[in-house]
Amino acid sequence: QVQLVESGGGLVQAGGSLRLSCAASGRTFSFNAMGWFRQAPGKEREFVAAIDYSGGKPDYADSVKGRFTISRDNPKNTVYLQMNSLKPEDTAVYYCVRKTGGQYDYWGHGTQVTVSS
Repeated sequence: QVQLVESGGGLVQAGGSLRLSCAASGRTFSFNAMGWFRQAPGKEREFVAAIDYSGGKPDYADSVKGRFTISRDNPKNTVYLQMNSLKPEDTAVYYCVRKTGGQYDYWGHGTQVTVSS
């Protein structure tokens, strides 16, 4: 059973930064692509960023390009999302996800990020 546990969310002013972490259980972490999604109140869940199993080929939603950076530390079974220049529209619950064979098969419970104007 795989567990994904997010941390690092909180309240920050617009223009500030936060770093989210996702700790994954299981011995196959380094074999899987990982990603982040978010869901704002009243909106559908949306893709934020993804990274392949080796830490390469980062992919970002247009709305976060140039502001967010996804990375991973395979020996620590952890994936990160560095969020800079935060905007109020970045307010959402952020979810860590694991990708297997093109499908996102495991999700964390999420961490709240609130950006005040």
